Amino acid sequence: MSVLTDLIYGGSNAVAGLTEGAVNDAIAKYGAEKEIAFPDTAYFFPTIYAATGVKVKTLGDLPACVGVLKSLITNQEDLGQALNAGLATAVGAEIIEGLKYVEGGDPYSNESGIGFVPDPIIRSLGVPLVTGDIPGVAVVLGKAENAADVVKVVKDYQSKGIMTFLVGDVIEQCAEGGVKMGLELRVIPLGHDVTSVIHVVTVAIRAALIFGNVQPGNLAGLLDYTKNRVPAFVNTFGAIDAVVVSAGAGAIALGFPVIVDIDLGENQVPGALESVCDHADTVKKSLELRGIKIKVKELPIPVAFAAAFEGEIIRKADMHNECWSSKNPTAELVVMRELNEIEDHKITIIGPDLADAKELALATYVEVAGKKMQVDFESVIERKFHAWFNYMEGVMHTGQRNQVRVRVSNAAFEAGLTMKHFAEVLYVMIMDEFDAVVDKCQVTLITDPAEAAKFRDEVAMPRYNQRDDRLASMTDEAVDRYYTCILCQSFAPAHCCVVTPERLGLCGAVSWLDAKATYELNANGPCQPILKEGCTDERTGRFTTVDKAIHEATHGAVETVTLYSILEDPMTSCGCFECICGIEPMSNGFIVVNREFKGMTPAGMTFGELASCTGGGVQTPGYMGHGRHFISSKKFIAAEGGIERIVWMPKELKDDVAERLNKTAMELYGIENFTDMVADETITTDCEELLNWLTEKNHPVLSMEPLM
Repeated sequence: MSVLTDLIYGGSNAVAGLTEGAVNDAIAKYGAEKEIAFPDTAYFFPTIYAATGVKVKTLGDLPACVGVLKSLITNQEDLGQALNAGLATAVGAEIIEGLKYVEGGDPYSNESGIGFVPDPIIRSLGVPLVTGDIPGVAVVLGKAENAADVVKVVKDYQSKGIMTFLVGDVIEQCAEGGVKMGLELRVIPLGHDVTSVIHVVTVAIRAALIFGNVQPGNLAGLLDYTKNRVPAFVNTFGAIDAVVVSAGAGAIALGFPVIVDIDLGENQVPGALESVCDHADTVKKSLELRGIKIKVKELPIPVAFAAAFEGEIIRKADMHNECWSSKNPTAELVVMRELNEIEDHKITIIGPDLADAKELALATYVEVAGKKMQVDFESVIERKFHAWFNYMEGVMHTGQRNQVRVRVSNAAFEAGLTMKHFAEVLYVMIMDEFDAVVDKCQVTLITDPAEAAKFRDEVAMPRYNQRDDRLASMTDEAVDRYYTCILCQSFAPAHCCVVTPERLGLCGAVSWLDAKATYELNANGPCQPILKEGCTDERTGRFTTVDKAIHEATHGAVETVTLYSILEDPMTSCGCFECICGIEPMSNGFIVVNREFKGMTPAGMTFGELASCTGGGVQTPGYMGHGRHFISSKKFIAAEGGIERIVWMPKELKDDVAERLNKTAMELYGIENFTDMVADETITTDCEELLNWLTEKNHPVLSMEPLM
């Protein structure tokens, strides 16, 4: 047997023995009927469920899984068989980690890692993964001989937007080396035991189930999906033992190359298992092996710039400056000009700089010109300010328009950050991302309170009002075309959104104006126009041109969709939807639940369980993924009677949409404070109690025609 296969089998057999012993001990202690589950997932033990279709619900379900695990370890002198043994190690790791949750609670509460990654987090990663904000996923494990080496590698990944999961002593090495960690910063410590690496493996596996519509038990389909659609790879630091090697074999079987920092000599497998002993080359080689190409933006600023810093929180104790609308005037505005009216790359600062005052006003005024520029694109560019400012390490931005808050950390100020750098970021990013429509750009930042207030009141507010009036008149009937959006097809190949003025993309991130701008920026890109022709059913919103576009965009996977019905050929869902709407038969209505809500619903299912009914590009009558803002649209489930059918929402979601939803209900039906008639979890999650409560409230759904 070769050295490599000997190591793989040695590790796999060791894990198999540990797993079998742990399962037997758990059954002896708790009994075979003891329920067991990972938290906040609809996919049981995801690796086992995806590979075999087996739903592990109790300890008594695990011995058979151990049997499957052992059957994968053939000890044959064959690399393919050895990689199967690596998959056995993954199954064993999942069982061992799952047993940590047998008593409920959070077994990682006193650890530096987070353990299992819940379904809602995976769904929230869908958009940044498909847009390239997260271009890849790195798994970094072990203990570096020189801590500075792993710190440098992880910081490099972070600066490139790579989501990085840490396993082992590298967690402390990175923390001590000043790496900023957390889900929001895209450096996530999982745990110290090598088995905790399974928690990133199940992220990839659930991506196949959630987005790819890979059916449980279809192991070949699962491996094809992870290999071709999940851009992940593994870096090991320091000495590796047989268990680490067998875990690496499992990663390779999933299509994830493994890069080690020791010399494996002839035991290397080109493209799958390679040695890189010079850490200066680790990042480059890892990205190359996984086929990840990153467009590096050179910005003339003294701090790092990456999407990974978008979730950074600047606490008051760490804050050097603040620009906050509650204390000083703020505004953000993009205005289209003629080419001869502005000077390209002209930057003007009116008022004090960061060194001159702790609290500042901030009016951000960007003027753009271009032969293909359109007034409708102003707000599209403007909304990007939030992300671009947050990409600067040490800067936190919240809000929009005239309600803005910007904080600058002490570290960023000490690094030399000034207001001019904010302007440079805007200029470079606008000229890079909107180069198809913007030929010239000039930036003015106003930090003088009096001048900022004057700009806000006399220039910005009137412009906002003009836009609001335009958007209010922008209905599905008022335009001559809709747009497809297939951004998510890299993960959900059978899915396609149809974006209309009154229906955003189900991720909540793509409006009709966004789709229009995307098409203008790239005529061969993910958003394509659909001429609004051939209406065959106004009630459901069925168009021959929409069906043709959907058929082409999904390569024949979907033949027909309606725009306004949830029961008749509803639009497909990819998996990264913000909310899901589902039928509640007893009340003759619908519940709406957001992915952040972890509790039970009157439908008898959690968000994760509801979401598992759809997603991956399938059409499931009675269930539909969608964005938050669509709930208050006049087109929301319009074919079934519209928003009058909504009977239950989580309180946080209801409070968030209340103002808009109440306005729509008043305009459509003359109902005041409609959300007072909509139940939430503080009232009930039981369907019979819900019906009684709706009756007390005289909810309009009770007098509507039966849904079925």
